[in-house]
Amino acid sequence: MPDTLTPFLALAGGGLVFATAAILMILVRPGAPGNAVLAGGLSAGFAAFTLVTIATEGFFPVILNHTTNLWGVQVWWDLLFSLTVAYFLILPRAKAAGMNLPLWTVLILASASIALLAMCARLFWLEQTDGKPVRA
Repeated sequence: MPDTLTPFLALAGGGLVFATAAILMILVRPGAPGNAVLAGGLSAGFAAFTLVTIATEGFFPVILNHTTNLWGVQVWWDLLFSLTVAYFLILPRAKAAGMNLPLWTVLILASASIALLAMCARLFWLEQTDGKPVRA
């Protein structure tokens, strides 16, 4: 257990705090429409953070993080399960909105949550416009 608050521990803790707040907001407002600007902003912000991480540390550490021990594999599987469940739940709405599902599938497989958040932003925007979906 670390004796001091490191920037990495602060980033991880901050993510937990914001995710918990988001989950609680969804719980108390289950019928609220999705927010395209918020989802798009989260996608862009996470993409930027990912690019900084790759530029600073390279790509190879992500492979080491998920293959060095059982916890790494467990976290990897958890990411894959969460991504699959989210995509399963979003897919019918995206199809109804006329979204380009093969393109979004490839983007999600390539960038995980970055594209999933962008897909949500697009879906929310389409659902809240005049009902004339434009293919993305």
